[in-house]
Amino acid sequence: MLKKIKDVTAEPQKRLFGLLPEEIKTLMGDLGQKSYRGVQLTQALYNQRIIGLEEITVFPAALREDLANAGYTVGLPEIVQAARSVDGTERYLMRMSDGETVETVWMPDGDGGERGDGSEASLEEEALDGLEGNISEFGQAAGKRDLRNVGALEQKGYRRATICISSQVGCAVNCQFCLTAKLGIKRNLTAGEIAGQVVAVLNRHGIKIGKDRINLVFMGMGEPFLNYDEFIRSVELLVRHIGIPESRMTVSTSGIEPAIRAFAQEPLRPKLALSLNASNDLVREQVMPITRKWNIAQLLDAVQTIPLGKREWVTFEYVLLGGVNDQPEHAREVLDLLKGMRAKVNLIVWNPGPGIAYTQPKPEDVAIFQKMLIDAGMPAYIRRPRGRDIYAACGQLKRTVDLPEAAALVEIAPAASRRG
Repeated sequence: MLKKIKDVTAEPQKRLFGLLPEEIKTLMGDLGQKSYRGVQLTQALYNQRIIGLEEITVFPAALREDLANAGYTVGLPEIVQAARSVDGTERYLMRMSDGETVETVWMPDGDGGERGDGSEASLEEEALDGLEGNISEFGQAAGKRDLRNVGALEQKGYRRATICISSQVGCAVNCQFCLTAKLGIKRNLTAGEIAGQVVAVLNRHGIKIGKDRINLVFMGMGEPFLNYDEFIRSVELLVRHIGIPESRMTVSTSGIEPAIRAFAQEPLRPKLALSLNASNDLVREQVMPITRKWNIAQLLDAVQTIPLGKREWVTFEYVLLGGVNDQPEHAREVLDLLKGMRAKVNLIVWNPGPGIAYTQPKPEDVAIFQKMLIDAGMPAYIRRPRGRDIYAACGQLKRTVDLPEAAALVEIAPAASRRG
């Protein structure tokens, strides 16, 4: 049984960031204001990305005071610690209004996770970097594609960037190879806290939506599909009000079967990545105990209910653990599992963490595994590890306050001074 997760969404909220436009309109009406004030506040929160009530300069001082006296704040998560990797990745400790913290990651040039999934982000990645997997029709098309606006991020020192977002404080799923599992679960994040991580990072880096190329991955701390309603609401905020298209978003799930089926019916739907991580139920149950509740066959059946776009493929993530799931027989089983599906595989070399009793696979085993998939016609890519030296890579997030010895602390500049 999964632990009951504290639901903070039923508690009184005084944070403005996270409210939908109709809720903001109602709030303004309750304060005796005309409806256009709701439009102005919505624009201030989501287009101008304000961090304080004093920045709503279109409001008279009296209205700003009314909001403050009623206990309202903008309520964005606060970056309280930042560490920079030797590869340019930055990991942020984000503090919520109740003092709970999560981690969020900024990856200049991404980690290659989008390659081969048929999205616009995938086409950019393949055209600019070349393919590290088999050359699909998508890769060939990308080479001919006019990639607009690439120069905007190149001037900043990178061509595109990916933000990795957390959805819960801790995690209830207990994957045995993941540091986050050591935390257990504290509570769900609200939609505003999920989307707010993105805005805090956008402000820090001066990102201009519509000009700079930003991808989002819901792959940080927590299981998004165990916080399903708030995750979906955060997608609505990010797409319809902040302006990042869902085609530039990927959500990773350990495999919550009912939520996958609900996800298939959503009008706004990021790309899906299922954390497979084993080729059979016996091994998967050892590394991902959630398999006892929903086995691989159930998950694959649920995944196939998702209506895919013409050029869309489902991603299966596969963390390679030395001597556990990285042998040729495992590769053959993966091929049998995914046979006939519009699927591609992201191979992730396990990222070490203290107290985790696994080892990294041998490089030759990784190469053989990938080659077997590719030779059988299955697109397979090796995800680039980003930020390993600061515990920012896949499976390493743990609300880290004590940094590894080699990590570099980064000055936290006021968000307002960096905003685009």
